Amino acid sequence: MLHRLFSRNAARRTALLLIVTMLVSSLSVFAQDTKKKQDKDKEKRAAQEKLKSVYKRWVNEDVLWIITDEERKTFNSLKTDDERENFIEQFWLRRDPDPDTDANEYREEYYQRIAYANEQFTSGIPGWKTDRGRIYIMFGAPHQKESHPSGGSYDRPIWEGGGSTSTYPFEIWWYRYIEGVGSDVEIEFVDPTGSGEYRIARNPNEKDALLYTPNAGLTLAEQLGLSNKADRIAYGMFGPSGGGAGGGQLFGTRAKDQPFERLDLLARLQKPPKVKFNDLAALAAESDLPKASFDVLAAGLNINLLRVTENAVLSSFTVQLENSDLVYKDIGGLPQAAINVYAKITNVAGRRAGQFEDVVTSSYTPEALELGMQQRSAYQKNVVLPPGNYKIDLVVRDVNSGKTGVIKQGFVVPRYEEGKLSTSTMILASRIEPMAGRLSTGQFVLGSLKVIPNATGEFKQDQQVGVYMQVYNIAIDQATLRPSVDIEYVITQRDKEILRFKEDGKNGMSSINSQQITLARSFPLKQFKPGFYDVHVEVKDNVAGVMVKTDKDNFQVK
Repeated sequence: MLHRLFSRNAARRTALLLIVTMLVSSLSVFAQDTKKKQDKDKEKRAAQEKLKSVYKRWVNEDVLWIITDEERKTFNSLKTDDERENFIEQFWLRRDPDPDTDANEYREEYYQRIAYANEQFTSGIPGWKTDRGRIYIMFGAPHQKESHPSGGSYDRPIWEGGGSTSTYPFEIWWYRYIEGVGSDVEIEFVDPTGSGEYRIARNPNEKDALLYTPNAGLTLAEQLGLSNKADRIAYGMFGPSGGGAGGGQLFGTRAKDQPFERLDLLARLQKPPKVKFNDLAALAAESDLPKASFDVLAAGLNINLLRVTENAVLSSFTVQLENSDLVYKDIGGLPQAAINVYAKITNVAGRRAGQFEDVVTSSYTPEALELGMQQRSAYQKNVVLPPGNYKIDLVVRDVNSGKTGVIKQGFVVPRYEEGKLSTSTMILASRIEPMAGRLSTGQFVLGSLKVIPNATGEFKQDQQVGVYMQVYNIAIDQATLRPSVDIEYVITQRDKEILRFKEDGKNGMSSINSQQITLARSFPLKQFKPGFYDVHVEVKDNVAGVMVKTDKDNFQVK
């Protein structure tokens, strides 16, 4: 009897244990399924938020300075992504100076201005957010610019009161005419903190470093006792009367320097530019690709990609020709060669994304022709493209001989994710040289440097190979407020390391800011034996603890 009771209790315990085990297992499976569902929902929401953030950044960053209030209101009222995509397409179409062409010249020019602003005006904030960046992006380069990057001693012009003072760094930009703003537009930028961030000045006093120093930096009227410096501080440059000796002036002021005129100018500069622009040059009309002849013209094509924004990439196409392959004819006493360059860029859907056509000339004096025939000619065209897969059909034709070269090449424009350590393509250059105060426009200009790519990758032993690239999204050390990176150049031959050089920042780092680092370094090839070599760059961000390595690029030493 006792034995049966124990057996019955054991059976009950076993059954109960089995039920509990099954229940726990079911709950575990249910919890796993719930977690998987939650993770999927979270990923879906994250993807949706990321998609929304792309459009949010477009309206709040990409086109912040040029979108009108009506356009912003309309864009914010849209409900679907298809509506937003259609709006963006129409937004740029309204500003296209020549809608009959496939390229939108205004959009290309606009994103090139953003790239320039980020390169030239970045300080503690990105260049496009600064006052100088905003004015440059909206209205382009000034017709004249007066720059005082170090400030210091300054003799005031008569309309500012005369006399000598000391100033903060400042610049004066002058525009002959700005549509919707007016003629003879003068904009003054001042950097009172010495941080490199110039701000639009509301009056000439803002650049005066001695403004609040008693009996220093006086105007002529103040030196003669005809005016009081306290009035200038209290009421601005023009004092309570707005002019005359009572306002710190002996000879009066210019009309455009009157306080209300200045305030009115600042208000007009805040408005987005008019939608229609006619001053941007239109590209040539569409033409069919010419058929290649039996006389082939050898040409090299190099494609380099540099970030402008997350959704816009500067695609730089460099065409290189050997002068010895060209025919020079006497024109006006000078031997001259002429090459027609035509290119069509299409996306994977076959839709045209860009087109350019130019006539490139090369000329020498009769005495220098023999030496010139041993050199190369290069041509460059920059086109801003969104991320995606593309193909370029390039045709070059020697006008004098009829020789023709055709190149078809595919390329991928990457998407530069915000906050992720990344680099531009690496440019192997024939020459890298500083602009040294020259106007930063034209072909081969990247910021403050002139970089001429070597499209064929062929170098001689008495030459130097230049390496140029940009590094994006470097983390900032909060203790020093500066980035901390290790950069190494590595040259190999058949996977055998020939040279490893660590960047010291003295000669190879042309610029560094919170947004990007620009690398520009040249290596002599005297010690390199003839042959093929690979080069890549390794970048380690010590603050974020991440590393990026560029793809290998090859070159030949002859």
